[in-house]
Amino acid sequence: MNKVLVIEDDHEIVDLLEIHLKDLSCDLIKTYTGEDGLIAVKNNPLDLVILDIMLPGIDGMEVCRRIRSEKNNVPVLMLTAKAEEIDKVLGLEIGADDYLTKPFSIREFIARVKAIFRRTQMMQESMTANDGNVIKIGNLEIDIEMRKVLVDDIKVDLSPKEFELLVLLASNKGKSYNRSRLLNLVWGYDFEGYEHTVNSHINRLRAKIEPDMANPKYILTTWGVGYKFNEEL
Repeated sequence: MNKVLVIEDDHEIVDLLEIHLKDLSCDLIKTYTGEDGLIAVKNNPLDLVILDIMLPGIDGMEVCRRIRSEKNNVPVLMLTAKAEEIDKVLGLEIGADDYLTKPFSIREFIARVKAIFRRTQMMQESMTANDGNVIKIGNLEIDIEMRKVLVDDIKVDLSPKEFELLVLLASNKGKSYNRSRLLNLVWGYDFEGYEHTVNSHINRLRAKIEPDMANPKYILTTWGVGYKFNEEL
């Protein structure tokens, strides 16, 4: 059973989410302020935090920052009434895993939650497949549990999605993934039209880990298909 913490000051929304999370066999913890949410994060092993941005007192952005500053990698799904792109980008940059703008459909909410649980399972399977938590390939080192990446012993800061892309590809060297498959596995999107999201994340990931962007060493393009991790390393 997945344990989920909801930090949301709108009691009606909390009650609605509770109904549908219980349908997913989740054990729910409900809090209504950022302060109480942080206490719950500290005192409970969690599989997901659903976090509203517009909270009284400590807002959701600051809650997310504090969670990540404690090296807690619990997935965070942010909820907000704000639709501006800058808010979404900021939320993802400080460590949120996904983002939903109110009002949202329950069907979309459930799909996002399921996708996060699926990605968590993928990461756990990657840890098992690699006989522990660390993948070492050439000058690249990936600590899955600590979500830390080193290139030439220098730490590289990756966004949550960049990290998940890297772990997926590095755990399956030589296996080619098309963009739709990567969307499904990493973002949980089962529909077409967002392939550019994959391309932009791959480009940013390459810029951070590749010694030469023009001639990638680690993440290769499979022409006509998508991307793969270099199986010859």
